[in-house]
Amino acid sequence: MRLLIVFLLLLPLPSLALPQCGSEAILQAQKLLSFHVDGDDRAHVDPKAIALPSIRNPANRKQKFLVFEVGGTVYKGKYRMRLIYYPLSSECVLMGQEILELASP
Repeated sequence: MRLLIVFLLLLPLPSLALPQCGSEAILQAQKLLSFHVDGDDRAHVDPKAIALPSIRNPANRKQKFLVFEVGGTVYKGKYRMRLIYYPLSSECVLMGQEILELASP
């Protein structure tokens, strides 16, 4: 029981601090959404980035990429953006990005 409590205390809490590259993900999500909707001024990005589980670099299995999810809206449309970063010392290198409109056609 004591080991479980210690383990739970060591887990990262996403709401307490923005992880490395999280602020860059929010800025890039704004650019991505604006590009996707051709500069529509109604585009809005959520002010928080959610850290998802990291993924391995397919070209080098020893490296891991950080994945962030950022939500956004344009008028009545909702979007989910995922941004993939490689942390290189104090920099964050954008390795990939995707945008998906949340719709049920």
